[in-house]
Amino acid sequence: MSISTVTSELLQLKLRQLLPSQQGFGTDLSASDTIIPIIDLTAAAEGSDVIDITKLYAESNHFTYDPGFTSTASCQSNITFIDGEKGILRYRGYDIEELARNSDFIEVTNLLIYGDLPNKKQLNKYYGLISKHTMVHEQLLKFFNGFRRDAHPMAMMVGVMGALSAFYQDSLDINDPHQRMTASRRIIAKASTIGAMAYKYSIGQPFVQPDNNLSYSENFLNMCFSVPAEKYKISKVMSDAMDTILILHADHEQNASTSTVRLAGSSGANPFACVAAGVASLWGPAHGGANQAALEMLETIGDKKNIPSFIKRAKDKNDPFRLMGFGHRVYKNYDPRAKILKQTCKKVLKHIGINNDPVLDVAMELEKIALKDKYFIDKKLYPNVDFYSGIILRAMGFPPEMFTVIFSIARSSGWTAHWHEMIEDPVQKIGRPRQLYSGNKRSVYGKKRSTKNTR
Repeated sequence: MSISTVTSELLQLKLRQLLPSQQGFGTDLSASDTIIPIIDLTAAAEGSDVIDITKLYAESNHFTYDPGFTSTASCQSNITFIDGEKGILRYRGYDIEELARNSDFIEVTNLLIYGDLPNKKQLNKYYGLISKHTMVHEQLLKFFNGFRRDAHPMAMMVGVMGALSAFYQDSLDINDPHQRMTASRRIIAKASTIGAMAYKYSIGQPFVQPDNNLSYSENFLNMCFSVPAEKYKISKVMSDAMDTILILHADHEQNASTSTVRLAGSSGANPFACVAAGVASLWGPAHGGANQAALEMLETIGDKKNIPSFIKRAKDKNDPFRLMGFGHRVYKNYDPRAKILKQTCKKVLKHIGINNDPVLDVAMELEKIALKDKYFIDKKLYPNVDFYSGIILRAMGFPPEMFTVIFSIARSSGWTAHWHEMIEDPVQKIGRPRQLYSGNKRSVYGKKRSTKNTR
């Protein structure tokens, strides 16, 4: 995507609107000889335009202050577009609803990395390239023996993903396009294998080797739930649901974990290390751990009769309790992923025929109340993707500790796509955020130093 710079006249008009009477800029912008070289307005293909401040410090000796980078574009990307006000999510221009309805996860990973949907011949070739890398090095199996049995599966995911760089040294040269692509395929293919191994290890069952005759989702479910003692029948409803979950979590623009991958990659770190950094970032409860937190909240509520008291607590500003799985910091409308997963959730629960599960009963009742309650409607606290994905994964048989692992398996495709884009960006620099220093100007050494011990 090419970018364009708006004329100085329009820029000045925008600056009058955006920066009225700002200290250091003055109020008369019409005669400004310093503003224009420092700040340009760059037009976006879709969504908000951005103010280009790349020359701000060099020409004015000033930084911007933006905690959490919520008002700062750290890169130019053509992978994912989000409009939080309208509830829009697109991968490479394709609406997420269309992709979830018509594609499988591997096709979506192809889209994210290569830039467009493949034809049948291209897709078949890509399937073969991915399946070629589903197995992991035999020595890597021993890596798991170093973990405690009660270790969190995400702890294993972080460690083993980073360890791949010790086993696949033929794909570490980031300046070689062939090696970069090989590493990406390995990450996507092996993410599900490693995730399944982490699950099996945590429950004390033997590892199950991947089966390349199965689809990506079928293979993951088989590696998680099959055992040597009996044959495991893969349900199409379950594999379709898993496929949907993976597609919906494949990418989400410049979120914390993706930004972490880009920041790590900006130093020239190898792709396995970068993705391991992304996994670590995703582990946080405010990010990938939100679906686990949502389910734990439902377990805390315990029974439908307790819902009114918890809703009362959620409305109380002085009560620290918060309803997890509702609202989204990006989507101010209904999360488009949640709409899709709501239908998937119904299919899964109907298929399984779950009765008398108090947690799922609480979830369905809470959703019903939230969609009608004025407090939730006014604050746009709709059920989000974490709310429904947690319910689905629980119904499938996954413990809460595995929810974020599955999230990381899905997001491995988005991370590698962004990593590729970053490496190929000619203006990419090593990430180096600035700071607003608020400490001492200069401390005098020895002034408050404790007396020397003379013993």
